[in-house]
Amino acid sequence: MSRLDSFINRMSAQRDLINHVRGLVDLPAEGVVFEIGLGNGRTYSHLRECFDGRRIIAFDRKLAAHASATPAPEDFVEGEINQTGQAFLGWNSALVHADIGTGYDDKDAVTLTWLPQMVAGMLQSGGYAVSGLPLAHPELEEQPQLPTIQPGRYFHYRKR
Repeated sequence: MSRLDSFINRMSAQRDLINHVRGLVDLPAEGVVFEIGLGNGRTYSHLRECFDGRRIIAFDRKLAAHASATPAPEDFVEGEINQTGQAFLGWNSALVHADIGTGYDDKDAVTLTWLPQMVAGMLQSGGYAVSGLPLAHPELEEQPQLPTIQPGRYFHYRKR
């Protein structure tokens, strides 16, 4: 598969899962949304539309989002996410979206040493996680794959 097709599949899977979680009746009514990996802000922009009225806090190493998709200063956390995210453990978020995979197995393996625990610690019981990387953690229950998403392309979980 070409890198372009892979990118399109990832973006489609991301959108489909975020839209799916938005429509769930058991999504916690309260709680912030965390965007782990702001990038240029495309997904952040979609999260704002899907979760209008909820606070969305975005994390990234450096602010590089398009001006139309830049969070307010108080809703952007700059720095190494494995360090800055620790201050948000116990925040009881309703949703955490994480798209920080690199496509390099060795680099992603390092991220997977801390990301699952951080995501689980940010979520409230019953909250959801949507991630481009698998989040193996005892508190996160993998949810059934949507038929529009290729196996292993994108994942979603509910915190026990």
